[in-house]
Amino acid sequence: MNTPSRNVLIVEDEAHMRRFLRTALGHNGYQPVEAATGKRALDLVQSQVIDLVLLDLGLPDIDGIEVASRIREQGEVPIIVISARDLDHAKIAALDSGANDYVTKPFSAGELLARIRVALRTAALVSGQPMATSFSVGALRVDLSLRRVHLHDEEIHLSPTEYNLLCALVLKAGRVVSHGSLLREVWGRDAVGELQYLRVYMRQLRFKIEPEPAQPKYLVTVSGVGYRLNTAS
Repeated sequence: MNTPSRNVLIVEDEAHMRRFLRTALGHNGYQPVEAATGKRALDLVQSQVIDLVLLDLGLPDIDGIEVASRIREQGEVPIIVISARDLDHAKIAALDSGANDYVTKPFSAGELLARIRVALRTAALVSGQPMATSFSVGALRVDLSLRRVHLHDEEIHLSPTEYNLLCALVLKAGRVVSHGSLLREVWGRDAVGELQYLRVYMRQLRFKIEPEPAQPKYLVTVSGVGYRLNTAS
């Protein structure tokens, strides 16, 4: 039985980039849908079934950050930002607005397709567990209803802050979560600038759940931006 193709919305004002993306997607079984403006993109998200959005930030009418935020208000469709903006603050703003991932131009078709596969797998996991009562990857299992964490079937005892940090990542598993978002969710708005809090507790959390804390496979650092909880071991 053939798997239905996924509709991928390309939001990009440069024609040559749309051609590149259209070709890469089409040759790999995806159905490209195109928009050259933010307004057109928002209309398409409302009128069609869109499985994933590739979003440029430099659009002629609406900034891509706002487009991402407005798409996220409408649902949980995965959003991958594709942008020449390589500054950390641009990446953080995009992720805080609801993007799942950020790819800096120029990039290869292979890299982008890999990011698309990860985003779609993560979306499928989330849709399959609408109540988000548990999460597991490799030897790690988190029971959100009982607030328990197990590694190799042995319960791991976490402090309340360590657990809250892990829980914040579990609820967005597979997505990059910015430093600011984690600080706000775990410590509150007044702690958003206190990056050292996050680093200390992330180090402690990795020591408890990672096989090799210096080379984490679950809690991955996205340099200058934040952290991601892997959905595949």
